Amino acid sequence: MLKRIVVYFLIASCLFAGTSFGGSRIKDLATLKGSRDNQLVGYGLVIGLSGDGDSTSDVTVNSLANAMKNFGLTVDSTTLRGDNVAAVIVTADIPPYAREGTRIEVTVSSIGDADSLQGGILVQTPLFGANNLVYAVAQGGVQVGGFLGGATGPGGATVQKNHPTVGILANGAIVEREIAMEVVSSGFLSWLLYNPDYGTASRMSEAINEIFPGSSQALDSAAIRVAIPDIYEGREVDFISSLGAITVNPDIPARVVINERTGVIVATENVRVSTVAISHGALTIAISKNLNVSQPTGFGDAGETAVTPSTQTDITEMVGGFKIVEEYPTIQQVTSALNAVGVTTREMMSILQEMKSVGALQAELIIK
Repeated sequence: MLKRIVVYFLIASCLFAGTSFGGSRIKDLATLKGSRDNQLVGYGLVIGLSGDGDSTSDVTVNSLANAMKNFGLTVDSTTLRGDNVAAVIVTADIPPYAREGTRIEVTVSSIGDADSLQGGILVQTPLFGANNLVYAVAQGGVQVGGFLGGATGPGGATVQKNHPTVGILANGAIVEREIAMEVVSSGFLSWLLYNPDYGTASRMSEAINEIFPGSSQALDSAAIRVAIPDIYEGREVDFISSLGAITVNPDIPARVVINERTGVIVATENVRVSTVAISHGALTIAISKNLNVSQPTGFGDAGETAVTPSTQTDITEMVGGFKIVEEYPTIQQVTSALNAVGVTTREMMSILQEMKSVGALQAELIIK
């Protein structure tokens, strides 16, 4: 059976901006300038690996010897073995407004030749910011999403799932230093769109001005500046909460994203395809769209003249040649036609790339 194509169409709701039901909330479309995560990194040791640790790493053995000195033990590094220990890099993101004592998640990644971190314990590890200051300390049991089994079994056969050399510590680090955040400056705050777009920025500014007249201005496709009203002086949290609840209908650009690694194709609703004929091997797919005019039956009949589109898709097998296609079909009609005859995902990727090359695909094409 031929592999079917997975295509997701992201459809934006068509509701007016404002506080009415529908649309997307501002806090789901943008973030406040000055309110962001900060990255932390540290170097540590994972112990208790039952022979799955680093085998020949001098760095691991020397690190273990230095760690034992902190407990008042002087050990010659040449007498130590690293089979049960793995050197790791510990990374984490500290969220905005995290207070002292807040717990955050950390990721642990082996940097040696350890086979697995399963069942290991991360020894107390300081996590540094870009300014070389310690902001959190991590310690605890490593949770690994994969496993490595059978390495010491008969014949040396092994079974591995996912990456057992990378794990996490849920709530495994404690924040020791707070990071100052400043979102209000000189009576103004700024929203930064996750997906910059002039249309969305303009709609967001208009929606805010409907509730707080004259307070908002779109600076560019990514930033919207808002003046804090006098009645909210000293109550900035309440004002930000009110802004975040305002709903906006975002302007989604025409875009097709192809992930060649996973075989997933994602297209937005606004994607259009110009007049095109597609010949793939011995397969020809033709999509055409005609406009029909509907009029009232007589002079005395009530009604209006309307133009109604009529789309027709023809799929034929032929030797060479193309069938001329008129008008502007949609990407949905193209993919539906290809799905009907069992074109594989890989073939669909090639077709979309060639359609973009000839200028028939009216959308941004992103290949990952």
